[in-house]
Amino acid sequence: MKTKPEKRSPLKERPLRMPGQSIDDQIDNQQDDIVTFIMYPTFFIALIVSKWVDAITPKSSNSITVPSFISWLIFLGFLAYCTYRVFKARKTITRLKMARDGERIVAEELQVLIKDGATVINDVLADNFNIDHVVVSKHGIYLIETKTFSRPVKKEAKISFDNEQVYADGFLIDRNPIQQAKALAKWLQDLLMQSTGTKFTIRPVVLFPGWFIEPMKRGQEVWILNPKALPTFVSNEPVLLKDTDVHLVAFHLSRYIRTFTPKQEKS
Repeated sequence: MKTKPEKRSPLKERPLRMPGQSIDDQIDNQQDDIVTFIMYPTFFIALIVSKWVDAITPKSSNSITVPSFISWLIFLGFLAYCTYRVFKARKTITRLKMARDGERIVAEELQVLIKDGATVINDVLADNFNIDHVVVSKHGIYLIETKTFSRPVKKEAKISFDNEQVYADGFLIDRNPIQQAKALAKWLQDLLMQSTGTKFTIRPVVLFPGWFIEPMKRGQEVWILNPKALPTFVSNEPVLLKDTDVHLVAFHLSRYIRTFTPKQEKS
């Protein structure tokens, strides 16, 4: 009798990542939490009910054991904790979905640059962070961070900024987006330096979907824009890279994504 030959996947390399894929992974983790914290109290309730049913069955010689006050108190406290975790996860999922959809909207706007010959690479992973998008074009290399925040209903939703801080509706944004974008741009520059041997200039960009952005002053190091404005800003920049450099950077970034393995998966 013939034995079935051993099989393997026909895919020789990983696919590139989709916009918002890291956030989808976080959503999956939160949904797993919801299932877990619903199952725990459900299991204990089912166990208690089964014991009571068994105890009152005529054929049973067992007597009904009434749980003590302390036991009920512990169970109710555990139930309250599980309920809190479920509602917290649902709230987190709502926020994550908005952030993911913001990244996808930005990716749609970047299609204009792709038609002009640019390469767009989404969701570049590192061990403890990710880069939402990287645009590689003849007009330069752009690191893009997307910030999708809820906006006020009955007043103008305005983003204002200087060279150091960003304000949403007059309130300072936590986890300074300007400093974050600069740090990510430096990391990307170092990564490309190691893999290509060339120190490329990286332009950090922070995008706020759905918000009105005050005009940037000349010489702004980190661009703060609405996604719809980015293609025009990029196309108005002078030609900075040769086609060979564009292809070189795109190739090395793609190879990095296809081969990168997070530390937690290595161990």
